[in-house]
Amino acid sequence: MTDTTRLLFFAGSARTGSFNKKVARLGTRIAEANGIHSAFADLGDYPMPLYNGDIEKNEGPPENARKLKALFALHTGILIASPEYNASISPLLKNTLDWVSRVRDEGEGMNEVYRTRVFALASATPGGMGGLRGLYTVRHVLELGLGALVLPEQFAVPRANTAFEENGHLKDLAAQERYKDLIEKLARAARVLHG
Repeated sequence: MTDTTRLLFFAGSARTGSFNKKVARLGTRIAEANGIHSAFADLGDYPMPLYNGDIEKNEGPPENARKLKALFALHTGILIASPEYNASISPLLKNTLDWVSRVRDEGEGMNEVYRTRVFALASATPGGMGGLRGLYTVRHVLELGLGALVLPEQFAVPRANTAFEENGHLKDLAAQERYKDLIEKLARAARVLHG
């Protein structure tokens, strides 16, 4: 039987040099090294206006929201590396999740692309908590707002400004192993959900 598990990794930041992009890219490499098909997406490649009901009514969802939804649909599991903005979700990530939720094909249920994928969460910040406070909000939006299945385990990189090697790996090998464990759990859960 062919394994159709496909994982998508992206960060809730478009900033060049984003620590969360480093986490997402590292996740892609870890997945591929362990035989799991994966892809990295940069939200900077999918600019969208701030969500506005008038824009949606007059123009419909932006084309980039449609492209991202299609990308989500190609993958059975999605890992989001989210920066922490004042103990909460980044505006870019919230806007992205909102716009994608407004793209609905004929005959499709509400938030179907969220309800039919498995999600995992990670974060990296220069602070000592690694962005964990912000992940509570991300989880709340995904689970309660969008009906998504989110793994209970999370991965955080504290003091991210000094945590990475030149090659993008983590200096803390035990932390990188924990990240690998989370990625493998995401792949297993996606396999169970999608057969």
